[in-house]
Formats: sequence, structure tokens, C-alpha cells
Amino acid sequence: MSHPHPELDVPAPLAKGAVRVVPLGGLGEIGRNMTVVEHDGQLLIIDCGVLFPDDHQPGVDLILPDFEYIEDRLDDIQAVILTHGHEDHIGAVPYLLRLKPDLPLIGSQLTLALVEAKLKEHRIKPYTLGVAEGMREVFGHFDCEFIAVNHSIPDALAVFVRTPGGTLLHTGDFKMDQLPLDGRITDLRAFARAGEEGVDLFLTDSTNATVPGFTAPERDISAAIDKVFRGAERRIIAACFSSHMHRVQQVLDAAERNGRKVAFVGRSMIRNMGIAADLGHLHVPDRVLVDVKKLGDLPDDQVVLICTGSQGEPMAALNRMANRDHRIDVGVDDTIMLLSSPIPGNEGSVWRVINGLMRLGAHVVHSGGTDRVHVSGHASAGELLYCYNIVKPKNVLPVHGEWRHLVANRDLAIATGVHPDHIPLAEDGVVVDLVDGRARVVGAVPCGYVYVDGSSVGEADEDLLKDRRILRDEGFISVMVVINSSSGAILAGPEITARGFAEDAEIFDQVRPKIVSAIQDATAKGVTDPHQLQQVIRRAVGGWVGGKIRRRPMIIPTVVEA
Repeated sequence: MSHPHPELDVPAPLAKGAVRVVPLGGLGEIGRNMTVVEHDGQLLIIDCGVLFPDDHQPGVDLILPDFEYIEDRLDDIQAVILTHGHEDHIGAVPYLLRLKPDLPLIGSQLTLALVEAKLKEHRIKPYTLGVAEGMREVFGHFDCEFIAVNHSIPDALAVFVRTPGGTLLHTGDFKMDQLPLDGRITDLRAFARAGEEGVDLFLTDSTNATVPGFTAPERDISAAIDKVFRGAERRIIAACFSSHMHRVQQVLDAAERNGRKVAFVGRSMIRNMGIAADLGHLHVPDRVLVDVKKLGDLPDDQVVLICTGSQGEPMAALNRMANRDHRIDVGVDDTIMLLSSPIPGNEGSVWRVINGLMRLGAHVVHSGGTDRVHVSGHASAGELLYCYNIVKPKNVLPVHGEWRHLVANRDLAIATGVHPDHIPLAEDGVVVDLVDGRARVVGAVPCGYVYVDGSSVGEADEDLLKDRRILRDEGFISVMVVINSSSGAILAGPEITARGFAEDAEIFDQVRPKIVSAIQDATAKGVTDPHQLQQVIRRAVGGWVGGKIRRRPMIIPTVVEA
């Protein structure tokens, strides 16, 4: 995919004094959040995250935003603001900095620490500027004020951007937990002050716009976690995001209360929790944390493991445990807690992991069951309504969500009095201009998926993924034929090799006469070019296998001249 909306033209040059907003990720999907703001020839980037692949993208490791729109304007970028430390907001930063390593990265202390650890693995030393709520920094034409917001990771920030062409308030990911574990609430007073000054465009988190009411406080799950601990007969394995410090804190506290020891499993979990502890965002009770190598010395009913894999990620620790491909063997009566809900698109992967663990005899506790071991990190409809009434924006651009979330968020804005014509709905690549206080869709720019596939970045495309899906789902047939270079007569073959078929190999004997007949018919008409004969073989085999076996496999014909 290179252009998301062929019905939209490439936008005209930005009008003098106007502000342009170009989402390169995060609209129409959950992940790879990235927004470009332009004014008077200068660019400001808000977030730069990754999207994790689903079953439709076999072999892909990560999906990046498409940087094509900004590749020839890197010198115009004044700053890259990172709202918080989740992968879908910071994961693509190393790939952006490969293009220009000295782009200034702006974020909270924890966010920058997580980014710097990631960049160290890529051997990139960034230029960073740490900010905190209440601070105000100017980057070129962009006067940015940072506002505390509560989310499922500490130190998250919203940003209020003042430009000569208008003001923008970007919430990042947020909710309005009134009893957060760290005591840091979303600063609605700052939202109100921005509203009094005037918010020309409000870019607000749409993830939970379809959920009525208010998101439950994080501390509400403490009782549910304690209940799991009290009922666990053997080991407890808790799986969550490696950046979810609040959730890990609750598990550590429960372990202390129940006399258990805790070990972190997985490189990212160990790294991120170490950073969080060093910065004071994670408080590890005395003598609770142990090295995973020492767990063998402890009785099973005194052990807690905290690992990644709550989203069914193929290489994460929990998935490997379910597949018996990990040094930790899950056994009968082990208790597994999945401390997150599936991201849209990951449901199938999560259920496969749950089924695999239960097949091994484990008891699995998850958000889809009766135990409330997860609360969302995003504002529900009731909270969004509060924000609209406080901010009273002139225009709204729903962000961070699939189309159904964006539509629901738009409807909430309309319910609070925002005029429908002032709420453009946009997806990745759709350009919104703020001109004279009015936001409108003005066109679209190329904005496809960029795949990280092993060591390659951007080289894998839809044709390659289609081939992989065919190999995975439909099977593979190769045909080898040796022909006389002058007459075209068949000297050897056809030799047929098939993989991925339930039928016996003998069934392919039926297609050999059809291949021979097709080659003879073609050579009788003067066709002797090996490439053309390969196409003849492909059509003969494809027609037969489609009619006989009802499959559409990958067919690889080889014609050798002798």
C-alpha cells in the first residue's frame, strides 16, 4: 500500500500562516503513532512508534511509519516530541534517527531513558532534552507546553502547541484515573487553561471512545491479583508489557504480601524495570527480587515470574513457554496471569497462547474471564466528554484508534457542541489543514506500511507477503522438465515435488500427462523459449490443482535446455 486514499489528490502547498497536520500512523489502526505538524516551512513530529504484525504479515518483525513524506525535509524538523514510553509511540525512533541522527528528541525523564536504552542497541547516541509537566519550550515556530497525563506507564505527557497559525492540544494516550498508584493525575486544570486561551485543534485519544462510562482505577485490580495469589498452588507467571511499571508494581506488592519471591524474565523486562527502579518509578520491596537462575532453589509455591508475551507475540517468553521452547517449563497447576487485554488484531494469537498453556495443565487468568486483572490505560467515553466540555475546542481531530473508535470519538465531540463540520475524520496519510481557525481535509500523501523483516527495512512488500501467505496456506509445487534446445522435445521429466498437501504424492501422477501435452502443443506452435514454456507449465498445473484439489499453491516451474 503506497497511497491510502486514491480519491484524494496530493495537497496544494500550505497556505501562508496556516498549520498542516499529517498523521503518518495511528489513525485507522492501533499502533505506529506518528504525527507531523507543519507551519511556515518548519516541522514538528509528535511520537514515532511501531505497529506489531498480525497473521496476515508472516515473517515481519515490526511495521514502521512511512517516512517518505519527510525524507527530503529532515533539516526542517525542529524536534521529535515523545508523549510516553510505549513501543507504539517510541519504537520507530531508531529507524528515524538512521536518516538523521541529530534530530532532537524531547520527552519526560522515563520516556527518554527507555528510548536511549533502545538506541544504544542500534549504536545511536541521540541529542535529547528532558521535559516535565508545566515546562514550556520553543522549537522554531512551535511553542510547546507539556501537561501531565495519567496512562498505563509513568511520566506520560500531553503537549499544547502554540504557533502563529493556531494552537493544537495533543493528549497522547491518557485516562483520568483519580487514584493512580504514583499520585500523578491528568492535569485537567492545565487542559482548562488551554481551553480558556483557545484550542484551535484538539487531537484526542480515541481508543476507548466506544466504551461507556469511566475507566476503572489501576488500584482496583489489586484485590483481584491478591485473590489469584491466595488461590495459586504452585508458581505464578504474570505476563504484561515490559513498559507497564504500574502493573508490575502491583505484582511485586502482592508477592511481598503473600511471601513470594519475584524474578523478571526476558531482556526487555529486565532492562525496563531496572530503568524504572533507578528513576524511582518502581519500588521493589526488600528481599523480594531474585535472579531467575536461583528459582530452582525455591519451592514452587514461593515463586513468581514476570515476563512479556501478554499479546501472544511469537518470540516473547510466554508464547515460547506455551510451545515448550523456553527454559522455564510450565507445569500442571501453575497459574498464569495475563495482565492486559488483547490489542485489536491480536485476539487470535492471545487465545492460541492461552490454549497452549491450558493444554499443559496451567490455570490461566485473563481479562476475558471472571477475574478483573486488567484495567485500560485509555479514557472511556465519560472521560472524553469531560475533556471536551473543559477544553471547548474549535476543531477536533480524533487520533489513536481504528475507524470505529475515531467515529465514536467524533460523535462524543458532536454531543458536547462541536460542529460536525469542524471534526475531520482522517486516516494515515490524510492531510488536515488548519486555516483561519477551521480544520479541513485537503488531500493525502503516500503512507504505506514499511516492514522490518529480519535485517532488511522497507524491502519486504505486499507481493512478498502474498507469496509467504500462499506458501503457508496453499502449499508449494515445483516442476522440473528437461527439453531439447533445438526441437523442444521432452528429454526428462516432468519431475514434481509438492509440499503442504494432505493428499498422497501419487495424486500428482495425474497431472504429468497434462504437462506433457501442454508442452507438446506449445512446441508444435513454435514455442521453444524456456520462460514461455514455464508459463505453459504453470497454467497447466494451476488449472488441474485448482479443479482437482481446490487449492491455489505457489507453482515453480523450471525448464532446462539440453
